[in-house]
Amino acid sequence: MSITPERKLELVKEYATNEGDTGSPEVQVAILTERITNLTEHFKSHTHDVHSRRGLLKMVSRRRSLLDYLKGQDVNRYSTLIQRLGIRR
Repeated sequence: MSITPERKLELVKEYATNEGDTGSPEVQVAILTERITNLTEHFKSHTHDVHSRRGLLKMVSRRRSLLDYLKGQDVNRYSTLIQRLGIRR
């Protein structure tokens, strides 16, 4: 259900804005998106898992807050990230 440390490291390398960057909004949103995707797959077979659903909603809310922050700071970075992750349709 959670992501492996190796996968997290791949996401950090892929979305980091500079060397050693682990806390930028892009990296945080990418990691949250991966976790949200994994939980969504989990719910396809475990429909009554209400406790994990609450965690999913908290992650979605956190990602939305980070995306709103990024949009307020730099619209170009925001739109690039959205396209790379394929979040918006």
